[in-house]
Amino acid sequence: MSLLFKPWTNTAFRVALVALALALGGGVIAGPMLYVRSPLYTQQQDPIDQPVQFDHRHHVGDEGIDCRYCHFTVEKGPFAGIPPTSVCLNCHSQVWNKSPKLAPVRESFFADRPIVWNKVNKLPHFVYFNHSIHVAKGVGCVTCHGRIDQMAAVEKWAPLTMGWCLDCHREPERFLRPREEVVSMTWKAGGDKEQFALGARLKQEYDVHTRTNCTTCHR
Repeated sequence: MSLLFKPWTNTAFRVALVALALALGGGVIAGPMLYVRSPLYTQQQDPIDQPVQFDHRHHVGDEGIDCRYCHFTVEKGPFAGIPPTSVCLNCHSQVWNKSPKLAPVRESFFADRPIVWNKVNKLPHFVYFNHSIHVAKGVGCVTCHGRIDQMAAVEKWAPLTMGWCLDCHREPERFLRPREEVVSMTWKAGGDKEQFALGARLKQEYDVHTRTNCTTCHR
């Protein structure tokens, strides 16, 4: 009687078992690594609900309000700052001053109690980040925050992973822009070649250094 399986099938079966073990092992390792880099984990492109409906498309895009009007500490310290309601009422004491949507703003002002906004871009407590140094060195708001002027509700645009930050820290030439264009949502140097040439010049002019040592961000 002839054999049901040929002798070579034993070898093929062993190879298949090894391949299956490697695939499962690789999946156990690679799966979580891919997951923590996916928007599902980083929470990118998820609009964050706020206690007051604030449409950046109108304020930034239509009205052209400078980012620094509201986020007035962005050039001076580590935090961009959230405006007090008195800043909101600079305009809204005259415009839409009876709108029900702005009732929380008026209540906050008269009660002298700040509005509790929901944070969009969250960094772990062990990560140090200073807005002012990035602005001073020519890193645009749009580089990290995306096209805020096109967002009805602000969402997290960048993954803010360590690898994402290091891409810029290793090669800042690809991202630098003139300081006077830092808050522009639409400014572009041109193509990649033009950006790299400009970035290389600004890197020298603004005294920008590649910083990849751990203590840069973990202090």
